[in-house]
Amino acid sequence: MRLLFLACLTPKTGNHTTAERIRSHIESAGHTCELRDAAEFQSPAQVANLISRYPAFDGALAIHLFKAGRFLLDIRVPFGVIFGGTDINEDVKVVQKRVVMEQVLLKARFAVAFTEKLKEEAELFLLPQRSKIFVQPQGIKTEVTDKFCWTEFLRSSGVRSDHVDELRVFLLVCGLRRVKDPLFLLEVFSEWHCKNPLNVLVIIGPKMDPVFTVEVEAVVKRTAGVFLAQERSQQELHTAMKRCFAVVNSSVSEGMSAAILEAMDLEVPVLARDIPGNAAVVQHEFTGLLYSSPQEFVHQSQRLLSDHELRERVVRNGKLYVEEHHSLKQERETYKQLVDTALT
Repeated sequence: MRLLFLACLTPKTGNHTTAERIRSHIESAGHTCELRDAAEFQSPAQVANLISRYPAFDGALAIHLFKAGRFLLDIRVPFGVIFGGTDINEDVKVVQKRVVMEQVLLKARFAVAFTEKLKEEAELFLLPQRSKIFVQPQGIKTEVTDKFCWTEFLRSSGVRSDHVDELRVFLLVCGLRRVKDPLFLLEVFSEWHCKNPLNVLVIIGPKMDPVFTVEVEAVVKRTAGVFLAQERSQQELHTAMKRCFAVVNSSVSEGMSAAILEAMDLEVPVLARDIPGNAAVVQHEFTGLLYSSPQEFVHQSQRLLSDHELRERVVRNGKLYVEEHHSLKQERETYKQLVDTALT
């Protein structure tokens, strides 16, 4: 079977990584899966025309009901959709977008939510399509490289210290866009850094919103103890995560943060903002630490610094959680079954 797969493919983002992983699952089942960036298209008619061209596609998939799924409304082959965090956390608040998302969900043969909570929210805000919404958490696989210099990484990010090996680097992994709220912690973290210069915050991720990126760069430039790193390959990012003291999430909303799960898999502590998407995967004081304010972030960080038993516990349990609930093998089997049964 030949499938068209639409997703938002900004390089080095969670969406891109997720789409590539799911594409590989589908192709491992013997299908052909052509992954295309939803940004290439302006209307459903363009996608319908592409679908029908020779060699024609037999079915389609999309990640994000509005951003990508709306382009599948005119096609005459079966399709499935995968919820993104923005769907339920943001897009349903806009009436025009919600109407489109309801149409997509109604026509889709199946929909996949990363968490039970996301499924419940979808059923609450959209049409009650319980029978077609499946829960499949993201499968996680991490890989580090020995072709990575931690000292060079920090220096290239602007970190200047004679005690690099003593630094406690908090790594905030996010694309530079407002929903990730990378500025949330900066003022309070900087105050903490001035009292404890070994504590530094490094923000790393692709520049997704050009206007917001300029704002972030300006704020970081005048904020002591906070640095901005250039985006890296997945292997290099995982290696940097492995070397840091803790991985940080400060998002306003999340579907399921791959960076949080990757940190757990790499046995690195997680400090995540207490929002529904994060609380669905981070159990406070068991698999990670949650915070609601910048002040509470510093408090939880101080606990992580002083309480070695707490650190060991969240690292151990985080690793076990990912192994039990985010199996790559189970994710592959789920998508194989959905494609084989619903799109044929």
